[in-house]
Amino acid sequence: MAQPEISVVVTVFNEEGNIPPLLEAIYAALASIAYELILVDDGSTDRSVEKMKALANEHTRVLIFNKNYGQTTALAAGIDHSNGQYIVTMDGDLQNDPSDIPMMLDLAKNEDWDVVAGRRANRQDGFVLRKLPSKMANWLIRTTTKVYLSDYGCSLRIYKAHIAQNMGLYGELHRFIPVLARQEGARMTEVDVKHHPRIHGTSKYGLSRTFKVIADLILMLFFQKYFQRPIHIFGTLGLLSFAVGVLVNIYLLILKLLGEDIWGRPILLVGFILVLGGVQLITTGIVAEIIVRTYFESQNKKTYTVKAIHQGGQKTT
Repeated sequence: MAQPEISVVVTVFNEEGNIPPLLEAIYAALASIAYELILVDDGSTDRSVEKMKALANEHTRVLIFNKNYGQTTALAAGIDHSNGQYIVTMDGDLQNDPSDIPMMLDLAKNEDWDVVAGRRANRQDGFVLRKLPSKMANWLIRTTTKVYLSDYGCSLRIYKAHIAQNMGLYGELHRFIPVLARQEGARMTEVDVKHHPRIHGTSKYGLSRTFKVIADLILMLFFQKYFQRPIHIFGTLGLLSFAVGVLVNIYLLILKLLGEDIWGRPILLVGFILVLGGVQLITTGIVAEIIVRTYFESQNKKTYTVKAIHQGGQKTT
């Protein structure tokens, strides 16, 4: 089979009501493009898998997880199984419009962009629970990472395959995919795309994700600035702590030599804690990061398990 021009990766979790209109819209939008469609079921408990299997055409594969791993892992699985020259990502809730894909593909090809990101020009979501937190998160991510995109929450994006396949998606970093792409040297742009209100199912997002976003942002800032030189952050903090601890202990030693009793003073404990903490900062963080990366990457391990793959257009036995 010839290499498809694009691979469309759609993550699905309990979207049975959206599957028929979603696939109909995708098939219509991509009729004139050599494509493959990869539907990743992230452990749905409704009839999503049944609907996808029934409606999958010869261009479609359904990846079925054995449990719910989260959107980032589902995206990583879809990208790993992609063969296209370009990779498109989108949600399975039908709020993204597949009819925007040909326009975004033309833009990526004609102007040689590595990433074309969608920007929801007329977002169809509630203001207080969705739009306002999203605007705040977008501002915070732009300000801290210096990757200036307007809409980090829009899942509809198109990537050159080598960019998408080398981003290293772990945990819940799907919100920061543009930052990961920029770390790969990607040239990116934004374009307005259509956005529809959710008709079927319920949203998987809420205010509870705020703390996760902040925690992931701290991790992304570390990856962005110190991933290739972690000693610069851990070493700086460790040496600072160690130096302050040494100064405290020298001060106490001088007092001791002058005949003062230093035993039982809280500052004595602080001095020892700062010295030991400095040593641990230099070593523990670096070792932990190396262990995690070595475990997954050197052994080519994945963070997910695919239970089954269904190829559309074939009879099942």
